[in-house]
Amino acid sequence: MVTGETNSNAQKSVSAVADTVKSARRAQAEFERNGSQDLFDRAAHAAAWALMEPTRNAELSELAVETTGLGNVADKIAKNHRKTLGLLRDLKGAATFGVINRDAARGLTEIARPIGVIGAVVPSTNPVATPVNNAVNALKCGNAIVLSPSPRGVTVCRKLVEYIHAEMARAGLDTGLVQMVPGPSSKDKTQALMEMADLVIVTGSQDNVRRAYRSGTPAIGVGAGNATVIVDESADLADAAGKIAASKCFDNATSCSSENALVVVDPVYEAFIDALTCEGGRLLTGQNAEKLKSTLFQDGGLNRHLIARDIGEIIKLSGISVPDAAGAQFLVLEGEGVGPGYPESGEKLSRVVTVYRVADFAAGKALAEEILRYQGAGHSVGLHSHAPERAIELGMELPVCRVIVNQAHCFATGGSFDNALPFSLSMGCGSWGGNSINDNLNFRHFLNVTRVVETIPAEEPSLEDIFSDYWRDIGRGV
Repeated sequence: MVTGETNSNAQKSVSAVADTVKSARRAQAEFERNGSQDLFDRAAHAAAWALMEPTRNAELSELAVETTGLGNVADKIAKNHRKTLGLLRDLKGAATFGVINRDAARGLTEIARPIGVIGAVVPSTNPVATPVNNAVNALKCGNAIVLSPSPRGVTVCRKLVEYIHAEMARAGLDTGLVQMVPGPSSKDKTQALMEMADLVIVTGSQDNVRRAYRSGTPAIGVGAGNATVIVDESADLADAAGKIAASKCFDNATSCSSENALVVVDPVYEAFIDALTCEGGRLLTGQNAEKLKSTLFQDGGLNRHLIARDIGEIIKLSGISVPDAAGAQFLVLEGEGVGPGYPESGEKLSRVVTVYRVADFAAGKALAEEILRYQGAGHSVGLHSHAPERAIELGMELPVCRVIVNQAHCFATGGSFDNALPFSLSMGCGSWGGNSINDNLNFRHFLNVTRVVETIPAEEPSLEDIFSDYWRDIGRGV
């Protein structure tokens, strides 16, 4: 076990988590025993309305920014509302109780079954939207959930759980279905939850993801973000710049799907920089660029004082001079390389984006792959283009689970009302990102499915049926 406390305190921490999980397990057993689709849906809606009620959403958003220092209130309010509403849209009418599919021709009946107690590790970047998303999915499928917030997210998570409990009590539901590990937060408590739960969901640090996979409990972790976006010569430059700016600035770039690298082909590079400038982008060069880099990247990592901060704070703390600073919305660095020696090629979690100039689309594709393999493999790539075949080419060749075409990346990757991806704050990155899933985390990941199997008329093929084409092309051999 990872230990950050004395042995005595660690034992108390484990005992406290065990009591919480035991309580959640009792509540879940009763929830399942008395289960129905209506009951599961009511519980999911109770957890969702605990956040979506406008007064509570505003309070929780303000508390999140105040206690974590990340993001901004207006965008958190919008994110909490939009992500939860989108999730409820996805869940409306979804069957998660009893017989969910019957295929008489194949003799198969599928029955939805809860997993049990879900342990969910919550990031400080989204300390409200992510736990509600997980709680709604868990309850929709008949589970209980125990949340483990980051240290900076404890206060807002506690308030969120209070509101969920109030709403569940109002709906006649057992409040023990949604709990959080007793504060204060610690690695010991998170580790204990990982080992005691029936399924672990981890969004956030890659250290937590790796520990979840080593915990011995079935786990779903998501990979690191570092969204790379290609802008080719056929793109609508003004449209692309507007979408990139809106996405890059939203909630001060707390999203793992925010654009971090822009790869722009040479014929439109200058015009695209102009388009970014019109949207509030400010390209830094010389000393200003070096000052920002030295301030943003410190001791082998990101300077926490610049992460997810307002643009004015970034400019002030970096001591840089920015043209038309009053109209600045985000800062642009010229990319000189990729890898550990060029930290600007990685995820920045701030209103800073790196731009690379390449000769053509082929060079852009190669550079995007290099960036993603350095950081962000499996997550996503964006493309602003009117050549649809290029999106398929990227999907065939790059190590990504999503190719986002002509969209604001952070709004699209986690599901949108105008695309078909499930609404989620946790994006699986497949084997490229060391993850067990390659799609957006959704309610299907919170279910067990039991299959009742009956006999059907036998269909046993002959060898001719199977090998005829192979024999024709290759021969039977000896």
